[in-house]
Amino acid sequence: MANTPSAKKAARKIVRRTAVNTARRSRVRTFLRKVEEAIAAGQADDARAALAAAEPEIMRAAQKGVLHKNTASRKVSRLASRVRSLSA
Repeated sequence: MANTPSAKKAARKIVRRTAVNTARRSRVRTFLRKVEEAIAAGQADDARAALAAAEPEIMRAAQKGVLHKNTASRKVSRLASRVRSLSA
């Protein structure tokens, strides 16, 4: 357990930050799941709309440090390519 006041404060900050990051990660996963479900159902219009909503959410998570920038870009790129192939 933390003993010094600064360590106690750091522990409190970590708890708050973990809660925020968990919520962000969950939100991103929800958006990703919506895109995946639309792709699986073969609904090109819904998939495009879901991707348009998911992309800023994924990039925001990368900006906030929840995901690495390259990971976020890779996810968006792969989803976009799958949505494109769905409508073709």
